Amino acid sequence: MEFSHTPVLLNECMAGLAIDPAGIYLDGTAGGAGHSYCIATRLTTGRLIALDQDPDAVAAATARLKGLPARVVQANFRDTAAVLAALGVPALNGALLDLGVSSHQLDDAARGFSYLNDAPLDMRMSQAGPTAADLVNTLPREELARILREYGEEPHAWAIAGRLAAARERELIATTGQLAQLVASALPPAERRKHKNPARRTFQAIRIAVNGEMDALNEGLEAIFAALAPGGRLCVITFHSLEDRLVKNKFRRWATGCTCPPELPVCVCGGRPKAQLITRKPLVATAGEQAANRRSRSAKLRVLQKL
Repeated sequence: MEFSHTPVLLNECMAGLAIDPAGIYLDGTAGGAGHSYCIATRLTTGRLIALDQDPDAVAAATARLKGLPARVVQANFRDTAAVLAALGVPALNGALLDLGVSSHQLDDAARGFSYLNDAPLDMRMSQAGPTAADLVNTLPREELARILREYGEEPHAWAIAGRLAAARERELIATTGQLAQLVASALPPAERRKHKNPARRTFQAIRIAVNGEMDALNEGLEAIFAALAPGGRLCVITFHSLEDRLVKNKFRRWATGCTCPPELPVCVCGGRPKAQLITRKPLVATAGEQAANRRSRSAKLRVLQKL
C-alpha cells in the first residue's frame, strides 16, 4: 500500500517554524513527508533531518525527499539527541512533531490500528516488539483497566477489562474486530447507541500503551527543546487531550520564570523563562481544512520559541 498522508495545519506549521533557508530543522514524525517536503523546499544552505520509527514511512519519506537537502533516519523522536550527535548536528533552528497515527497506518487494515476493519490486532508503529494482541491477552485485568482509564479516559475501563480477561480464557483475542465487539458488549446500551464508535477510547489507549507514546513524548520534548538553538522554534500538533495536556504543561513550564510559592512576597528562586509562547492558545484547522480532511478536526498546534 502506498504511504500517503495529508499534512495537517501545514500553513500554520510553516508560519510557526519561521524557516531560515540556512537553518537546520527536525521533523520528528516524518510520516508521508508532507510537512518534511514543505520544510525542505524552503531551505537553501540549510538541511532537514526527518525521523520516523515506521520503516514504511522511512521508505516513503526517502523517496519523496530525494534531491532535497534532507536526511531521513529510522528512529523515534525520543532518540533525537543520539541522532543529532551521530550526524554531527550541534543545534536546531526549529523542530516539528505531528503526533498520532498517520493516514497510512489507519487505512492499511493489516496494521491493526482501526476498529473499522477486521484485521490482526497489531498497532505497532515501529513494526517491532510486542503487539496489541500480546498486551490484551497477557496483562492482568487491573493493568488493562489502568491503561484504559489513563490513556483512553474510558469511564467503563473496569467493565471492559473484565470482559477482555474473561473472553481470552475461552479464545485468544487476535483481531481488531474481536476487540471492538468485546468492548461494545461490555458497555451499557445507551453508550453503544452514541454516534461515535464505542471502541474508540479503548483502541486509543491500547495503541498508546503498545507504542509507549506518552513516555516517548515526554522524553522527546525534553530532548528536542535541549537541542534548540536560542531563537529556535518548536511546533507540536496533538490529536487528543492527553497529548495536548502534556505539551501545554511543558511549554508553560519552559515559559515560566519564577517558581516560588505564590505566598512569598518576592522571588527568591531567581528563575528565568527558557522560552516564550508564540501561541497562547492552540491553533486549530480552518473550517475548509476540517471539511477536506476529517482527521484535522481534533488537531491542535502549539508553538514555542527558545530564548
